[in-house]
Amino acid sequence: MTICQTGSGVGTQEALPPSAQPGLRVRRSWWGGLLRALVTGLVLVAGLALPLVAPQPAQAVPPGTYAYVANFNDDRVSVIDTATNTVVATVPVGDAPWGVAVSPNGTRAYVTNRSGGTVSVIDTATDTVVATVPVGLEPLGVAVSPNGTSTYVTNFGADTVSVIDANTNTVVATFPVGGAPLGVTVSPNGTRAYVTNSDDDTVSVINTLTNTVVATVTVGGFPFGVAVSPDSTRAYVTNSDDDTVSVINTLTNTVVATVTVGAAPQGVVVLRDGASVYVVNANSNTVSVIDRVSNTVVDTIPVGTAPREVAVTPDGAGAYVTNANDDTVSVIDTASRTVGPTVPVNDLPFGVAIGVVPRPAPALTLVKLTAGGRFAQGGQGTYTLTVTNTGNLPTDGSPVTLTDALPAGLSPVGFSGTGWACTLTPLSCTRSDVLAPGAAYPPLTLTVRIAPDAPKQVTNTATVTGGGATGTATATTTVDRRHQPKPPHHDRPDHGKPGHGKPDHLKPGHGMPAYDLPYLGHRPGPR
Repeated sequence: MTICQTGSGVGTQEALPPSAQPGLRVRRSWWGGLLRALVTGLVLVAGLALPLVAPQPAQAVPPGTYAYVANFNDDRVSVIDTATNTVVATVPVGDAPWGVAVSPNGTRAYVTNRSGGTVSVIDTATDTVVATVPVGLEPLGVAVSPNGTSTYVTNFGADTVSVIDANTNTVVATFPVGGAPLGVTVSPNGTRAYVTNSDDDTVSVINTLTNTVVATVTVGGFPFGVAVSPDSTRAYVTNSDDDTVSVINTLTNTVVATVTVGAAPQGVVVLRDGASVYVVNANSNTVSVIDRVSNTVVDTIPVGTAPREVAVTPDGAGAYVTNANDDTVSVIDTASRTVGPTVPVNDLPFGVAIGVVPRPAPALTLVKLTAGGRFAQGGQGTYTLTVTNTGNLPTDGSPVTLTDALPAGLSPVGFSGTGWACTLTPLSCTRSDVLAPGAAYPPLTLTVRIAPDAPKQVTNTATVTGGGATGTATATTTVDRRHQPKPPHHDRPDHGKPGHGKPDHLKPGHGMPAYDLPYLGHRPGPR
């Protein structure tokens, strides 16, 4: 029996791994054996034809929970509706897609394209690629910050991490980490990112505020995946060469436990309740369940052939495991720890992530500006407030109300805008006409009186509600102190200079009429 390898520079024969079944052969892509443990045990059932789902045109995706699966060999992402466990769309992406991450709000999925050196950004509302972001060499791991503003990408071939601004879809930072970085995750509290360095057997700890490495933790052989507990106190690292999981105390950045699992552990996730850790064992075709309290394996779940990654639904009820050699996804019921449906996907599924696509709705954005710049104590100032619908549906015709909470030092003088019905007590304005997507209501003008003793800075907060959406805006304004004129020089008696305020203090002419001064004449000089 031989192993069939494809790709430039690859063509040697190897022994099949112990987990391989008779009549199976291994698939390898162009990168061959570069990643030691990544490709161990990847097999293909000869002649098996799986149904393919044609790419879907851009259309509104029903709200719900979806799993996004990166299929490495056919450059597509399979979209699984977790309610029915069926593939409802396939999305063409870049070359050799590897990892997937979904934004916290469910509106974007990020896919690393290993051969293309890019990240595909998928709009989950239409299941279409809306941006392609160039990153470093051979991007693999990807993770989104909890606030959704930053996406972290490991560049395996460059020993770096790229940071993508989620608003602009541009790389705003690139910094070095360890050798051959693979997995990445961001802690739930958003302060740290953790990167596994497969060549160095370390984990880089990144301060997400400064995007700098603040610690390096030595773990086991060939660290692959990494996950952080919901309370951000523990990080779990799969060591593919050692068949172990390293448990890191994130406060001290030290390994506090090492747990033996199955063969070639790769993907890892902490369940939503924080009680268990699921570890995917690529060479054992199993998932190990670790109890977080005892740091011991309490169950082992059989899945498909050469499982790679795992993701959990938001409610924690289901775990989705990609089976690279079966071209399937196993769905685990986390309550019973048994496999339910097995979902056929596309060719060589690797990464998987799950997100909730939100229901289309209006989104009211409130912009609040200080007209005329700085305020002055004892004077008046003006705010301009504009409400815009940045959502994908019009408002529903229910009343839209804007309320303003003035801080101490400010009192309302006037509040008005075309089409708005406004009152000063309470300080609010209302209207009910429908606002289309992308449109804005006529701006509001709020005039305030600044108290003579107003603080140096005031922050004014306004909120808009109704119409099926909400929005908040703040404006921080500097208040200039009233100018107090200085008294004339001689109106300040005894102002600290010797003799000031004392008449006739011995300086010639000071306090004495001119005729009292004797004429001293010119002192004769030498002749």
